[in-house]
Amino acid sequence: MRLVSISDTHNKHEDLHLPDADILIHCGDFTEGGSKKETLNFLEWFSKQPYQHKILVAGNHDFYLEKHQQEISNIIPNNIVYLEDSGINIEGITFWGSPYTPSNVNWAFALERGRAIRKRWNLIPQNIDILITHTPPYGILDESQTYKNIGCEELLKHVVNIKPTLHLFGHVHDDFGKKNIGPTLFVNSAVMDNKMRLINAISTIDF
Repeated sequence: MRLVSISDTHNKHEDLHLPDADILIHCGDFTEGGSKKETLNFLEWFSKQPYQHKILVAGNHDFYLEKHQQEISNIIPNNIVYLEDSGINIEGITFWGSPYTPSNVNWAFALERGRAIRKRWNLIPQNIDILITHTPPYGILDESQTYKNIGCEELLKHVVNIKPTLHLFGHVHDDFGKKNIGPTLFVNSAVMDNKMRLINAISTIDF
């Protein structure tokens, strides 16, 4: 099974040239300002992409989905799997997705480091194959030019415990790439650099 993983498209989704695959995954920040117009534009585009399965996780810019969490079934097209502290099994492969990032400021899906965000990661089951989050785990493909490591310490602890085969994320534009650590392949799928240019490659993974 081939996966295409993208993240942090920030309204530039129509400029992407995506390769063929079985599953298209977006790891969040598909909007810039998080407005309804931006959100619906992206969802219409995402729903039309020619992949057998499409999986979506929100990010810290995606305010509209955070504000309308009770109405998600009326917002997300039926052919998109939206994961928010939830999972799905596709052809025997288990996926789990969560949009939260550690932050003390007023971003979407933001929780303070420590106990508050740990509660979200404790929801992740032990037996998943592919984990999709917006934030990286701390110290893994999470180096910002401004703040050094900005990933989540509590997420790192949980990932070390559950040992997924694949962990997909974005959020940190400066640290795009892949890294194998133990049994897990970590992939920062951010397609933009820190100057908001679409210059990073599209991440493809054969699972």
